[in-house]
Amino acid sequence: MIIVIAHWAEHLVQAYQVYVLRWPLHQARGVLGQAFPWLVHSEMLHYGYAAIMLAGIWVLLPGFVEGGRSRTWWLAALVIQFWHHIEHALLQAQVIDGRTLFGAAAPTSLLQLWFPRLELHLFYNTVVFIPMVVAMYYHIYPNALEAAEMRCGCAPHAHPAIA
Repeated sequence: MIIVIAHWAEHLVQAYQVYVLRWPLHQARGVLGQAFPWLVHSEMLHYGYAAIMLAGIWVLLPGFVEGGRSRTWWLAALVIQFWHHIEHALLQAQVIDGRTLFGAAAPTSLLQLWFPRLELHLFYNTVVFIPMVVAMYYHIYPNALEAAEMRCGCAPHAHPAIA
């Protein structure tokens, strides 16, 4: 979760640099990108992050109670991250192939045809992050039915129905 928040914060800082500080987009590189500018332009790094996020969400899925509220929200994060991963795979494929889609000047994802990359990826990271937080909340504070099915000790106290 620390890595997810840090990544999301990088996108927020970059948006702040563009919209509040009025930096040109090529200079707005987040926090780490100021020290390591190549990070912002490394499609492999972005693809790797998207793939690791997808794998992490998938690996943790069995920990959420089947049919429970937390699992529903976690699955929402998984589906959104799967699409985010597809978009990054498309970008990475263009870098590897040396050709861009639709004659674009730079590697372009599908939704980037309609939305600027900065805003699109801030949106992606936000809409993956929110259902993850909701899922974790419902996992830590399950209702009686969910608590009875849990196989972990994540809930801070035993639910009265199963105590």
